[in-house]
Amino acid sequence: MSIIEHRLATDAASTTGSGLRPATLDGREVEVAAEPGQCLRTWLRDQGSYGVKKGCDGGDCGACTVIVDGEAVHSCVYPAHRAAGREIVTVQGLGTPEHPHPVQERFRKAAGFQCGFCTAGMVCTVAAMPESAEHDLDRTLKGNICRCTGYRSIDDAVHGVENIDDRAGVGHATGAPAALGVVTGTARYTMDIDPDELPGALLYGAVVRSPHAHARVIRIDATRALAAPGVVRVLTADDAPRTLFSTAQHELVEDDPEDTRVFDDVVRFVGQRVSLVVAESQRAADRAARLVEVEYEVLPFNLDPELADHPDTPVLHGDSNVVMQLHSEVGDLEAELAASAIVEERTFRTHRVSHTALETHGSIAWQDADGRYVVRSSTQVPFLVRRSLARVFGLPKEDVRVYAARVGGGFGGKQEMLTEDLALLATKATGRPVRIEFSRKEVLTATTVRHPFRMRVRMGATSDGVITGIAVDVRSDTGAYGNHGPGVMFHGVGESIAVYRAAAKKIDASVVYTNSIPSGAFRGYGLSQMIFAIESTVDELARGLGLDPLEMRTKNLIGPDDAMIAAHEEPDLIIGSYGLDECVSIVRDRLARTREADAAGLDPGWTIGEGAAVAMIATVPPRGHHSHVTIRLEPDGAFGLDVGTAEFGNGTSTVHQQIAATVLQTTTQRVRLRQADSDLVEHDTGAFGSTGTVVAGRATHAASTSLALTIRERAAAVFGAPVEACLLAGDRVMYGGESLTLRELAASGSIEASGYWGGSPRSVAFNVQGFRVAIDEGTGELRILRSIHAADAGVVVNPEQCRGQIEGGIAQAIGAALHEIVRLDESGRVISDILRQYHVPTFADVPRSEIFFAQTSDVLGPLGAKSMSESPFNPVAPALASAIRDATRIRLTAPPFTRDRIHAAIIERDAGASTEQATPEADR
Repeated sequence: MSIIEHRLATDAASTTGSGLRPATLDGREVEVAAEPGQCLRTWLRDQGSYGVKKGCDGGDCGACTVIVDGEAVHSCVYPAHRAAGREIVTVQGLGTPEHPHPVQERFRKAAGFQCGFCTAGMVCTVAAMPESAEHDLDRTLKGNICRCTGYRSIDDAVHGVENIDDRAGVGHATGAPAALGVVTGTARYTMDIDPDELPGALLYGAVVRSPHAHARVIRIDATRALAAPGVVRVLTADDAPRTLFSTAQHELVEDDPEDTRVFDDVVRFVGQRVSLVVAESQRAADRAARLVEVEYEVLPFNLDPELADHPDTPVLHGDSNVVMQLHSEVGDLEAELAASAIVEERTFRTHRVSHTALETHGSIAWQDADGRYVVRSSTQVPFLVRRSLARVFGLPKEDVRVYAARVGGGFGGKQEMLTEDLALLATKATGRPVRIEFSRKEVLTATTVRHPFRMRVRMGATSDGVITGIAVDVRSDTGAYGNHGPGVMFHGVGESIAVYRAAAKKIDASVVYTNSIPSGAFRGYGLSQMIFAIESTVDELARGLGLDPLEMRTKNLIGPDDAMIAAHEEPDLIIGSYGLDECVSIVRDRLARTREADAAGLDPGWTIGEGAAVAMIATVPPRGHHSHVTIRLEPDGAFGLDVGTAEFGNGTSTVHQQIAATVLQTTTQRVRLRQADSDLVEHDTGAFGSTGTVVAGRATHAASTSLALTIRERAAAVFGAPVEACLLAGDRVMYGGESLTLRELAASGSIEASGYWGGSPRSVAFNVQGFRVAIDEGTGELRILRSIHAADAGVVVNPEQCRGQIEGGIAQAIGAALHEIVRLDESGRVISDILRQYHVPTFADVPRSEIFFAQTSDVLGPLGAKSMSESPFNPVAPALASAIRDATRIRLTAPPFTRDRIHAAIIERDAGASTEQATPEADR
């Protein structure tokens, strides 16, 4: 009997009379009462199996993987009724935090996760794989996506490599505090909440979205939807506040255009929210949303940012489509370029990229027993969301609480308020808890993307390679709404240009509205786009002069005592430590040492090329980034640490514990962390802009230092000794041969301290990426032979964790450079709306990068540390582009560098055409 025949026979045998045979779920019998068309994932989560995650809805990401009769399956495409009579094992059934399965323990010891949203599925896939499959992980793990790690630590987990240690304090590879919860599927994310934890029966929301790029809403008829089974309310603009706000969240609300309403009478992109259906189940809400009838007056629309300020283009907000612009010059640019031995001038373009955090955007809102509104959200910025909700809904800030459980990835995409206002609106309207959870399609088509940039660069140099002048003309497309538009533009033209010395610099930049999906905060925040253009131009100048590109960079990069000038001043930005020269040297030397080995064994027809790029980034956003922290001595002698920052794979939870443990001379196990809750501390701007370590970590250091002194003072009073003679040591305070336990000291009264830092002055971090690639000129296929990354992160708080952040940034940037692109059709609709059309790198797509750290210590960061979460992304695309240029003599000016584009460029080169790549119109 074939496998298919066996399955069909088993399915038939599982049905008995009027019902289905019970399933065995994690060792217990469960009746299978599946709804028609229900998938196994939804049914399992209804049984309380929250380790089974929702990531894609289409069998593409693997976050929902479970083991059915010994075989790993994607439960989102497995019919629930087929569970009858089968043995199902989820990640929670494999092991527990007290008794983890060997595979779970290997993932813990390898630090084989960051946000951890994919980990439950990874663990199930590995636990079910045949013994020999570990030798072909490219194939075995092809159905499991990780957006955070870069896969090296997952590879280590499969093969039993241990990367963490149990030593405490800064400088050690301490394991994450939530590790056992993540690998066993018991760590709770936003939607992992039991119904009995909520004050009332939960309702579900489904958003009605616009099919038009630009239209006026004339009438909404919800009659048919309201008559559908289970529907409670249909909410429209008539039910919502009219207050304008920005979905972007920054400390200063003035940083972002207030051009958005909860529901608007005018829609400005395909996918904009128009109405919200609230029902007793998600299925009822989704079905009823299709019954809402909306009458539109279709208006003219524009998708081309170059036409945004044309007089015939419809204006989307206010009186202009230009959101913000910058014109600045230092020195005499034209004179410098005229006197240059060589001038390079090219136009570069970058495309839309989706964050693709595996946990989709979602929120649950309810009203607690005290009448306060509570919002549980997958957010990077709970305090800023609380402030925005209070303002939009006219509530006192004290009447709103926002908190985040563990968040399944962010990358800037959750520095927005995209679901929280809908959930709160529905709760206010119904008096019941309401859940809003976006589908993967909604995330890809109706949240935010990276800003597309058009960049014209002019750059000159002397015959010996000294850069004389840099000019950029930049247009950034913010889409239909201005969230983050000004900040991304200003940041993009900052450190990308300031990292080089030049006698003259000129910036002309603007950010404009178009009728396309809104752009937002994305890893690098404008720098990945601008660094691609600047570094590609520097590389081309060097090749034109016959110089080694890295040597030319060394000649022109700013030094530790140089001013950072990018044609606009940032007076609080300093070089707190300088490891850029060391990073360049590491990459150059490592590329040279491996050249011969990488060239061996390639078939004829392959050409080899090398490329490198540098990047500098401010470690804190400008104009204030605040963090308050409290820490106390607990009655049992441990420490309770409260911070505002969220954990979404950025690793700040571990960092906070390590900093506190170092200062308090204890172990991380004795530091109990609570975080990401607006009730815990006075304020926290949020975890974005690489601030989790630098800002919140510095506040933790200040609080811990204050508490350590208070404890020693209290002990000194008991001993009758000088404070300086009393030393913290583990669970006690020592004075000579005497000791006092912290438990005894806690019994004498409350001991608590606070810490704060406001984010200024700011330092900079440096990254250098090098690649060696091979290209098959007959097909355009590209293989990465070598990936080398050197980073100046100051004192590295946790080497394994920091290495993972860098590897994850490289992997995400490789995806953006080679595969990923958000495509729009001529109507403005996103057509890359499922993951299989949007190529997130899998295990087989990502090389194992060599990671090196410069030996520096920053004067501003906590214990000498600097940030290292978003910056590794920035030099990857230009380094790849330059490696391709070295191999093919073709300068590609618009990623992604797909096989077909490389092949087409080779054909054009061989035909004698221009070697500067044009951007396909469909990708703009």
